[in-house]
Amino acid sequence: MPLSGDWTLEADEIVALPVDDLALRVLKDARDNSEWNWQNWLKRARTAYREKPDAVLALTEAWSWLLNRGLVVWNVGQDSAGSFLVSRQGHAALDQGLLWIRAVQRLDIELVPVLEAKARPQFLRGDFEAAALLAMKEVELRVRTMAGLPNSLTGTALMQQAFRPGKGDQDAGPLVDTTADGGEAVGTMELFKGAIGLFKNPPSHRRVDYTDPTEAAEVLLLADLLMRLLNKIEES
Repeated sequence: MPLSGDWTLEADEIVALPVDDLALRVLKDARDNSEWNWQNWLKRARTAYREKPDAVLALTEAWSWLLNRGLVVWNVGQDSAGSFLVSRQGHAALDQGLLWIRAVQRLDIELVPVLEAKARPQFLRGDFEAAALLAMKEVELRVRTMAGLPNSLTGTALMQQAFRPGKGDQDAGPLVDTTADGGEAVGTMELFKGAIGLFKNPPSHRRVDYTDPTEAAEVLLLADLLMRLLNKIEES
């Protein structure tokens, strides 16, 4: 039961699809068939699936999803209320695919300002490796600045020096909360060391391909968490 062009989904398939997957298919169909009015598209859908109201409802939800997430925007050059254009992000979604859309949704939170300004734009351009590496570099820079340690100290060695718990004659690192339980102090040091060692150091020495945008999104979220922990240390 084709709707237009290559559209061949049956009603039960439409109802079964997750809304983001269905929405991307709707967007592709609209773009490939030069559709300019989402209301007209839905009118054809209502005709094609006239005995399947659940399918029409699902397609209506898909258009609402596209509108709410800015993948389509109003076409101010047309008088019709249903006129639209595929937005820049909509074209990016069609180019990058469903995994990219879901990863962008995963990052639909306010990151700390430096990551919002520097890492998110790289991610949205699809340069996942650069976004992840930049985010962890910002964590490293923040730790070095707060700890007052030299530029020659990098990576896991820097984290070790900044967060080392005091033991015996050895003083605690400059970023250690001396009132915290010993296990918490060690855990904080290992958290920062592990994050930098796994997600910052390897790309510095060899190419790491972030083929999964979800993985890159999680790295950005981890960097955001580390920056927020540093904020708390700075405020204490």
